[in-house]
Amino acid sequence: MYKPLPNYLTIRNSWIEGLGLFATAKIERGTDLGVSHILNEDYENGYIRTPLGGFVNHSDNPNVIKMAEVDTETLLEIDRFHLIAIRDIDEGEEITVTYTLYDINSK
Repeated sequence: MYKPLPNYLTIRNSWIEGLGLFATAKIERGTDLGVSHILNEDYENGYIRTPLGGFVNHSDNPNVIKMAEVDTETLLEIDRFHLIAIRDIDEGEEITVTYTLYDINSK
């Protein structure tokens, strides 16, 4: 069964802006939270945003970064981007990324 978010994340009201992603359990540094965007030129902005990418808010002191997926055989980037925890994230903490470093159309 498809689940739009991992079990350790939920969407709720954010003090930053509108809705946001929040940890429902401790998330360890280095955890791959999942795919946030998929490049696809058939769409207006050139990408499909998943629920993970659609609800993550900006912070100047983020706890995740956007990272391109890499094919392990060719070592080339492929058109999916993941959110990776750059530090331990406590239960109840909002998941944030720095938007200025988040140009989905750049690799």
